[in-house]
Amino acid sequence: MVASPQITFSFQEVVAMMMQQTEKEALAAALRHPRYEVIPLEGIEEEVAEHVPRDIKLTVTASPKKGIEATLDLTERLLQLGFRVTPHIAARLVVDNAHLEDILQRMDGMGVREVFVIAGDEEEPAGEFEGAVDLLRAMAEVGHSFEEVGISGYPESHPVISDETTIQAMYEKAPYASYIVSQICFNPKVIAGWVRAVHERGVGLPIYVGMPGVVSNQKLLHISTRIGLGESSRFLKKHSNWLLRMFLPGGYNPDNLIEGLVPYLADPWYKISGFHVYTFNELKRLEAWRRERLESLGKAISKETTA
Repeated sequence: MVASPQITFSFQEVVAMMMQQTEKEALAAALRHPRYEVIPLEGIEEEVAEHVPRDIKLTVTASPKKGIEATLDLTERLLQLGFRVTPHIAARLVVDNAHLEDILQRMDGMGVREVFVIAGDEEEPAGEFEGAVDLLRAMAEVGHSFEEVGISGYPESHPVISDETTIQAMYEKAPYASYIVSQICFNPKVIAGWVRAVHERGVGLPIYVGMPGVVSNQKLLHISTRIGLGESSRFLKKHSNWLLRMFLPGGYNPDNLIEGLVPYLADPWYKISGFHVYTFNELKRLEAWRRERLESLGKAISKETTA
């Protein structure tokens, strides 16, 4: 009987295999519990109920056209369906302290335990709050019962606000917050560099990486050029026809983006807590993609564990 040859690995090869295993497990963990951002439009409640598992946290945007009431109404209905829901509060939609107190009281009555505070897209504020910092300070003075408060961050330059201003705003917002969500960026190296810079400046909050979900090419192009930031926005505007040809036939999916982020997900220094997915309300396709990726990762992890 011929003995099977013994396979040996060097220390470097063993370390490399362990790192690959850790990275796959980190990606799987991020995909198991993402945050799905939804827009309060007609029919979204039914879409969420049909396609989204109850263990996925939802966030509800604040629309300048529909106002804060649309956000609160959808939040309440989704909570009644058994979801964990984080409403957005746009500072420029809040008129004054009395209006803020009404909003906070309604959220408390609904059982909301987490909010996401942004400045908002309105050109002119509805009242006395110019930006997120002003609203966060007012919330602290009024008092609230939220367990977590999220704030936004910008991996690339804001289209109308200087980098110096966004950096200063981060310092001012951080003491009132428990985590950061990044705006859309298509470059994982830019995202990682921004996360590194945030922490090196002394802001140690955990970060959720904001990314587009599975979405049609046209919708992503429209949304990204409207709210996109920095080089991603300029590139999309300049190369829109080329992008529409080069995107996947079925639309955009974040495969390349998450693959580029994997090493940083697995590195605890970066404090990346997971993914905040801008769904654009295309939930059915997004969930199918997420489950396929989890199944593929599960097989890969199982194979490496038993090898």
